[in-house]
Amino acid sequence: MKLFSIFIFSTAVLMMVHCTTRHQMTTEKLTCEYRTNPSGIDVAQPRLSWICNSIKRGDKQTAYHILVASSKDNLHNNIGDMWDTQKVASSQSILVRYAGMALESDRDYFWKVRVWDNDGQPSDWSKTAFWSTGLLQPDDWKAKWIGLDRAVGDDAPNDAHTKLSARMLRKEFSVDKNVKRATTFISGLGLFELYINGKKIGDQVLAPGLTEYNKRTFYMTFDVTEHMQNSNAIGVILGNGRYFAPRSSEPAQTRTYGFPKLLLQTHIQFDDGTSEIIVSDETWKLTTDGPIRRNNEYDGEFYDARKEMPGWNAPGFDDSQWMQVDLVDKPGEKIVAQMAEPIKVTETIKPVAVNEVEPGTFIFDMGQNMVGWVRINVKGRKGDNVTLRFAESLQENGHLFMDNIRGAEVTDTYILKSSSTETWEPRFTYHGFRFVEMKGLPARPSLSALEGRVVHDAIKTTGTFKTSNETINQVYRNAYWGIRGNYRSMPTDCPQRDERQGWLGDRAVESFGESFMFDIAALYNKWLVDIQDAQNEEGSIPDVAPSYWPFYNDNMTWPGAYVIMPGMLYKQYGDLEAIQKHYTSMKKWLRYMEKYVHDGIVTKDNYGDWCVPPLDNTAIHSSDPKRITSSELIATAYYYSHLETMSFYAILLERNEDAAAYLKRAKEIYKTFNDHFYDENLQQYGNNSQTSNVLPLAFGLVPEERKAHVFQNL
Repeated sequence: MKLFSIFIFSTAVLMMVHCTTRHQMTTEKLTCEYRTNPSGIDVAQPRLSWICNSIKRGDKQTAYHILVASSKDNLHNNIGDMWDTQKVASSQSILVRYAGMALESDRDYFWKVRVWDNDGQPSDWSKTAFWSTGLLQPDDWKAKWIGLDRAVGDDAPNDAHTKLSARMLRKEFSVDKNVKRATTFISGLGLFELYINGKKIGDQVLAPGLTEYNKRTFYMTFDVTEHMQNSNAIGVILGNGRYFAPRSSEPAQTRTYGFPKLLLQTHIQFDDGTSEIIVSDETWKLTTDGPIRRNNEYDGEFYDARKEMPGWNAPGFDDSQWMQVDLVDKPGEKIVAQMAEPIKVTETIKPVAVNEVEPGTFIFDMGQNMVGWVRINVKGRKGDNVTLRFAESLQENGHLFMDNIRGAEVTDTYILKSSSTETWEPRFTYHGFRFVEMKGLPARPSLSALEGRVVHDAIKTTGTFKTSNETINQVYRNAYWGIRGNYRSMPTDCPQRDERQGWLGDRAVESFGESFMFDIAALYNKWLVDIQDAQNEEGSIPDVAPSYWPFYNDNMTWPGAYVIMPGMLYKQYGDLEAIQKHYTSMKKWLRYMEKYVHDGIVTKDNYGDWCVPPLDNTAIHSSDPKRITSSELIATAYYYSHLETMSFYAILLERNEDAAAYLKRAKEIYKTFNDHFYDENLQQYGNNSQTSNVLPLAFGLVPEERKAHVFQNL
């Protein structure tokens, strides 16, 4: 009996083990075009990805089966009426291109996947994922661009600068049927906030993403079904952003494109099968007399709470004093869906200290250098002006250190509307700071008078780093906060001063490292399009993209990021499409730059070894000629690297003639570089600066027999 019991127990254990290990592999984190359940994509054949997990060591995917359906019910019943791949023998789990029935505009699509492991065992089906389409064809747009292409009242230019209040637009409409589905497609330039029946739609901020506005504009898509009622009102606030760019404090080199404008289209589908479209047109109303009196990303936001209009974005509001909108010109050549992550408030930080540095002037320490703004919670008298200024460090006397901010005002102003406690945060500006100066309150504020709102592209963190050395850990944390804070729908150089541009050179050296920390694939795919759009007809690429600073300086270094970054996406994400899409434009740029190559040496460069650490900490650049690397050496080394990269791309794309031509040219540059820059006697390159020797080593320009000697010079 005892042996029989042991047998039964052992059999049960084996059965349990069999049941729990049968489907060891699972699929999770399903994405469409790098996004989780994206809304409003405008890709006809989106790419689908998933992650496989297994408790078995060495397990791998050997096949997959994808189902895409037009309804949840169909997918639940394993009916892939849009696409049924059946079992596909493949280990591919990233960027599998949809190849089913043609997608339609403004539709939801549901999908799931299962895989087979290396023992031929199938997994369970994944959880359901979905994507929705935007407006896939230009003719799908029925809306008109509206706005006010002139300044009025307090908007008027004065002296050498221009200020502009945030325009507020509204439209009411009625719905007398049961709504099955409602979707809003919107583009508001420079920035927008969308409201329906008094409620803000979406949790994005500083939307939409930045683009080369004369080439393309982003729209965003929102499911607004739950917001529909019998009587409805749509309200939109338009901020200036980078579209209307004149500064409130001084003239600047930043390009400006025009006055703010709106394009909006809401599709409503009813239970009875009928539908209706609400569009932006000449029937909308507009006012420039709202509470946001000024807004600029560099200079800050000025908000007069006394001018608030309760209910302006709800039905029944009296807008008889508002003006009719104008029909305005479209901003650029095309309007496309925003495919990269939106900007969001990702966390809130409490200050760690507040000090009064002079009567009525208080400095808050956030304890962390951050990017975003602050939300204030203050009490004073009606009409009191609360001013906020932002800085990264302090002077010895405890006041803000503003020298590195240069021409940016970085000042937010809030005028109280009552003597009660009021809460406010800006909408259309952002700052880089650790310290906040607050003035204008009748009494000392407590620590709870403000809190920091951390703002950046909602990109996922994919890798972390920690050691037993706290100094190294702090270096990593500084890098993490610094890189993340500069994701502003383009990777910027800084978030605090009067610059904040998408400098290409910075990311030529940083993008690969960033990819180990963040999921940057969608952002960098988007930014490559910005660079392509900024390329001029001759082939020149600016140092900044989008070209808000139109610096077409013709460097081999800064614009060279355009050649480097598709390789990062291919190596880190297996994404060949970036190389395919941009190959012709990269080739055009490199051909254009040939005019600066003389006898195998690139003779044109604008920046050289930018920001070589100076011996004097009050300087930005070193003035010691022994530490300054030849610009020609740097540019020629990069030219060689670009040729090697383009040869690699050509091989991937099976452009064999191009591959051979690039390789031949690279060999020629290899020889002239060494003939021109290598010193046989000193066994060094150039003037023996670190960069003079590191670049040839890094780019494969040093012959094998010289490597040890050159390395010893580092």
